[in-house]
Amino acid sequence: MNFFEHQDRARQNTQQLIGLFSLSIAVMIMAIYIVTLFLFRMAPRVWWHPGIFLYVAGITIIAIAIGSLYKIACLREGGSVIAQELGGRLLLPEMADEQGRQLLNIVEEMAIASGISVPQVYLLDRETGINAFAAGFTPNDAVIGVTRGTLEHLSRDELQGVIGHEFSHILNGDMRLNLRLVGLLHGILFIYLTGELLLRLRGSFRLGKEDKGLPIWAFGLALMAIGGIGLLCGRLIKAAVSRQREFLADASAVQFTRNPNGLTGVFQKLQQMDSRLISPGAEASSHMFFGNALNPSFWENMFSTHPPLAERIRRVGGLNVSNLAAMPSRNQMRSPSPSQESLTMGFAGGSNATPSQVVNQVGSVTPEHFAHAQALLSQLPESLRLGAREQQSAMAIALALALDTENLQIQERQIAWLREVQPADLVEKTLQLSREISQLDPRIRLPLVDLAVPILRQNSAKECQRVCKCIHGLVVATGSLSLWHFVLQLILWHRLQPSINPASTTTVEFTSIEQIWPDSLLILSVIARVGHSQPDASTEDIAYAFRSGVFRLPKAGEQEKPEKPLNCNFTELKKSIERLRLATPKLKQTIVDACAHTVLLDNKVTPSEADLLRAIAMTLDCPIPPFLNPQPSVSKQKQPSPKRS
Repeated sequence: MNFFEHQDRARQNTQQLIGLFSLSIAVMIMAIYIVTLFLFRMAPRVWWHPGIFLYVAGITIIAIAIGSLYKIACLREGGSVIAQELGGRLLLPEMADEQGRQLLNIVEEMAIASGISVPQVYLLDRETGINAFAAGFTPNDAVIGVTRGTLEHLSRDELQGVIGHEFSHILNGDMRLNLRLVGLLHGILFIYLTGELLLRLRGSFRLGKEDKGLPIWAFGLALMAIGGIGLLCGRLIKAAVSRQREFLADASAVQFTRNPNGLTGVFQKLQQMDSRLISPGAEASSHMFFGNALNPSFWENMFSTHPPLAERIRRVGGLNVSNLAAMPSRNQMRSPSPSQESLTMGFAGGSNATPSQVVNQVGSVTPEHFAHAQALLSQLPESLRLGAREQQSAMAIALALALDTENLQIQERQIAWLREVQPADLVEKTLQLSREISQLDPRIRLPLVDLAVPILRQNSAKECQRVCKCIHGLVVATGSLSLWHFVLQLILWHRLQPSINPASTTTVEFTSIEQIWPDSLLILSVIARVGHSQPDASTEDIAYAFRSGVFRLPKAGEQEKPEKPLNCNFTELKKSIERLRLATPKLKQTIVDACAHTVLLDNKVTPSEADLLRAIAMTLDCPIPPFLNPQPSVSKQKQPSPKRS
């Protein structure tokens, strides 16, 4: 099952979740109806009163809807809400201790290896148990939470296994489902809270006329009991949704790290220690955690959101077979040989990759990708690696990436404009970092953007907008828009969206290729032109690459197909990408496949093609690992500059 199938499965699970939730509401309505009959002394004489039933059903549904909608509205800002409710604090690099910096390093390595935005990390300081979670709506707005006990009791390999487990939840679409589960089940919890409120009223009021009926506190007690039934239903729903996803995340973590002993060590420590949380919010979000966050009970096997530790150890141990034993050790993985890197990075040599392999790599991480990310980050100059974690330097890195390093006259115009809108010290920092970046391989530019994003996201929405506008101003100062500048603006705009508009969510609007056919043609047109921008490329070559990509789209034979690529500009391209973000995962899969087929048709991939393909895929929330890099080195190599348009 690939990334897109996991996304579709998550959508199907959402539909099942709504079905189970509806069933739970029906059970609660019947329970409240029966209690109401007894309180009004109508049972057991007459069991069916349509008017009372409709009255009870209406009030119950409204109460649950209010509770659920309120929680869903609170969660619109994403996983950071969950982290803060659990008592987490944002782990800032400048304030992190040695254990915290190690955690941040692992998260950065995993994010670069998987092609997603580096998640913000929250530390649950008051939690001494071993546990962690991932929360968010998309890979682009994910956050990771880790308890203090996890940092204190786990080795680096074990911590790496836990983070790999959480990245699996990010990449497999589990987070969105988990957040919806929190929102929906809060409505059931609202019934319990209403009963608790009525119970506090003691005997002030009575239900029924005169002395008939029972005091309102008794009705509150009944609502608490019914709410308790709802909580049990909620736990059953969470258990049904979560257990198999935990097994998948365990297996994915082993695949990421090639080290089953890391996870096995964590499970063994959990058998000796504790994974429970003391936070009151643990009940609502228990299904998100790496381990069981709640107190064990008699009904643990039925209501637990996680499989038994013994079963998880057995399954992870079963993955330690001969093929895993033959895999290279962690030290060997740090510096892969050129031949190994060439094979792993996919596009090296051109013929080593196929479009289907590109599609299968979306949303996945292999040990080679992880090793590549480690090697890349280890070769970054210290000023850039540390600068990406500091506010002014992160801003300077983003600005430096927009400077033209090949035409000094253009760069002078950019610097002159920059001095008009930014402080002098920031401009000087930008020039200093620009000189360092110009000495690096161009393929390091996208990872460098992702390293700077977590710090930039800490700014207000207005400040993040100013960053994007400043980058746009530098691009305008060049007098023309290059492909790299388009990619930089597209990625930065996408990565900063959770801060610019935290309440925005991407919903599926397009379910058929007919709805997005013009947008698909436009994207394939641009990719075909970029892939054949060399002076010796002919118009026929461009048209052939374009048509080859078009015929990879579903129902291509039924649609109108132009003979040559469409003419467009980058503004139109951005609008088409924004529309394609609203397509179903399966449609996105066909688009990525068609793009990859267009790129790979001539068995060679330029850095410009690689950047554009990755930027399009990542903006569609289809993260591609950095396997597009044809060279393992991060030292600068001369590449033909892309044509400007």
